Amino acid sequence: MTIRRFLGISLLAIVAGCNQTDKPADLGVSSDTSGTGTQPAVQQTQGAVVQGACPQVYLRDGTAVLRRFAKGAKDDPSKLLYQVTLAETTRRCVINESQLVMTVMVQGRIVVGPAGTAGGTVNVPIRVAAADGNNTLFSDLVQFPVNIPAEGTAQFVFTKDNVAIPGGSGGFVRAFVGFDEGPYNTK
Repeated sequence: MTIRRFLGISLLAIVAGCNQTDKPADLGVSSDTSGTGTQPAVQQTQGAVVQGACPQVYLRDGTAVLRRFAKGAKDDPSKLLYQVTLAETTRRCVINESQLVMTVMVQGRIVVGPAGTAGGTVNVPIRVAAADGNNTLFSDLVQFPVNIPAEGTAQFVFTKDNVAIPGGSGGFVRAFVGFDEGPYNTK
């Protein structure tokens, strides 16, 4: 009897662990600690925060690194101006009557190359997309400004709000983030 009870509790713990997603604290969202019982404004105006049905965010293959070279140079390490990489991702979802709205965040890093100069700002093209199989539900290309400090290397966080997925999360929706050097347009 004790073994069955232990196995049952273990199974419940495993299932509960599978449903755990990013916590609101990961996105810098604070909860009400004043004791007044009021909810954060985003929850009141947009609907319930969804934890289990929030689509996972993936870095699309081949789009996590962006290298810029001096004019006329390509793939020459001595002519590298800077390199930007994307690494960790997280998300937060809110659902309303007609759609699921995501906030997508990705951590990045910029490093100045041998031909580059520290200081200033560069714009990097970051695309956020959501798809259900081959059906694109959302796509937006953002020219994101990244500051290069005097040290020549820095980390940054890119945030894209209002990634709207019609009809909720449904099916097998996946969100993608990556560099996109194509034409600047949105869908």
